[in-house]
Amino acid sequence: MNEMLYYDLKDASGVAPGLATQVSRELGRRIVGGYYKEDALIEDESKLSQRFGVSKSVIREGVKLLVSKGLLDVKRGSGTRVRRRASWALLDDDVLAWHLSVDPKPAFLRQLLDIRRMMEPRAAAWAALNGTDEQLTEIEQAQVRMEEDSRSIEDFVVADALFHRAILRAANNELLQAMEGVIFSALLSSIRLTNRDPRENAHSIPFHRKVLDAIKTRDADLAELMMNDHLNDTGQRLEAALSELQGVAAPRP
Repeated sequence: MNEMLYYDLKDASGVAPGLATQVSRELGRRIVGGYYKEDALIEDESKLSQRFGVSKSVIREGVKLLVSKGLLDVKRGSGTRVRRRASWALLDDDVLAWHLSVDPKPAFLRQLLDIRRMMEPRAAAWAALNGTDEQLTEIEQAQVRMEEDSRSIEDFVVADALFHRAILRAANNELLQAMEGVIFSALLSSIRLTNRDPRENAHSIPFHRKVLDAIKTRDADLAELMMNDHLNDTGQRLEAALSELQGVAAPRP
């Protein structure tokens, strides 16, 4: 799963990015991936211009984009320095996407799941209460697509992401909908660990179906409970995958 799939899910891939955006994305990936360490200076404009084969003005514009996201700090006479991670706009769509291009960071994956646990159960409850019939149909269509595409990892995760996006939108809360990038980043980051075998996709389908059924019957309490169950299962599978990645025994659920 790569960052372009994230942009596809965010409906942000229709126009090819300009040179400055391409430069900012490449530098951003290197910052997020740790090639450029926190508090370290990056190369000057001349060296970056030569490396990327673009003008210095393009480099300056790309750097400005990263400054706006809190990743870089530019000081006259001191150069351009990577800011500490605490200053990064971690919920920015690009920053979330760049995490998909680097080795998974266990702490960040756990934090993404924590945020999902905070908002998605309530979103499911609100979808049951506030969702229109058309919105509930969209959730069901994503569920059907998930069941049909369970043999392909990429098709499955797209359907999975659309399922959760449809629930957030059916909650009819603008601020909650603005958080959908967290869902996409969490799904795309964790599924490459938890669902490396396409046969494993079917494991989570019954959890999604129970969430859907509760929302369709307008049972807000049950919808919240079923989403909690789904995310608890996700958490257990993520911990098992991270334990395997780190070469230690997985904790008992």
